[in-house]
Amino acid sequence: MLQYKTFELGPFALQKGTVLPDAKIVYATVGRLNDAKDNVVLVPTWGSGSPDDVVGLLTGTARALDPEKYFIVIPNHFGGGFSSSPSNSAPPFEKGRFPRVTTYDNVNAQRRLLVEEFGITSVRLVAGWSMGAMIAYSWAALFPDSVRAIVPIGGAARTGTFNKVFLAGIRSAIVSDPDWNNGFYGETPPIRGLRQFARVYAGWGFSEPFYRREAFKAAFGASSVEEFIETFWEGFFLKCDANNLLAQIWTWEHNDISAHPRFAGDFEKALSSIKARTILLPAATDTYFPPVDNEFEAKHIPHAEVRPIPTIWGHMSPLNPDDQSFIDRALADALT
Repeated sequence: MLQYKTFELGPFALQKGTVLPDAKIVYATVGRLNDAKDNVVLVPTWGSGSPDDVVGLLTGTARALDPEKYFIVIPNHFGGGFSSSPSNSAPPFEKGRFPRVTTYDNVNAQRRLLVEEFGITSVRLVAGWSMGAMIAYSWAALFPDSVRAIVPIGGAARTGTFNKVFLAGIRSAIVSDPDWNNGFYGETPPIRGLRQFARVYAGWGFSEPFYRREAFKAAFGASSVEEFIETFWEGFFLKCDANNLLAQIWTWEHNDISAHPRFAGDFEKALSSIKARTILLPAATDTYFPPVDNEFEAKHIPHAEVRPIPTIWGHMSPLNPDDQSFIDRALADALT
């Protein structure tokens, strides 16, 4: 287990107008910051992921993100359960009253963490999967002179309409459970809603070929699709706080790097502002972050290329050891 640390932001003004009075970012680091402070890699967590999850999937000796070479900072995003979230905030921002948080807010909080805690003003690479990928784009757009390279894995600079259809389904699964109680559940969390959340997610997280070939049998030891849904999907989401999930869904749904006064909603202008070397890694079979979105983005990001991950694992491709080697090659290229 990593040693988690807390960076106290104090009163933190959010993009949508609320001020979190005691905001915090929980993070972990691996590796050592060199004297020049030029070996920094930032890897924001993905949805409901922890810094330990990031280390387990994306870092390691002899891998691209090698702690022997790089100082890897892994911040948990707002709503992720470690940093300020519905589950750990005091009144009046607890549970269902937690305010709306954007990727812009996460990037500004993480920028303060790097500058104030470590004196870091430039980052060699920002990489992340899913929600971590969204944050990587925003880092490069908001601080174009401070980010040398980005590798968004299974993400997009702006959440697409079809993606929002998926999010509407999983949100409804929770809020339709009477035990949700507008976010103020007590000893009885919305278990039925979380189970339905997991079952809706199961049809989107992996691809149709993954299920058709019954890849879950060899990969996860499940004897049937029902067992796989119960052990993998329900097993994960039943451990999550429902309000935290909903907070992250809101951030995900409203992800848009141009939703900021600097760009005034001009998406192409926001993309063209990115100076970092950009390697976009969509999974070829990802349903809700399809490669077509990244192909459009790459036309407007000056130094971008798209490398679809050749996988049947859909959005969950970083879990596949074979796909990890493909991802590592892109990360290594971005670090050269």
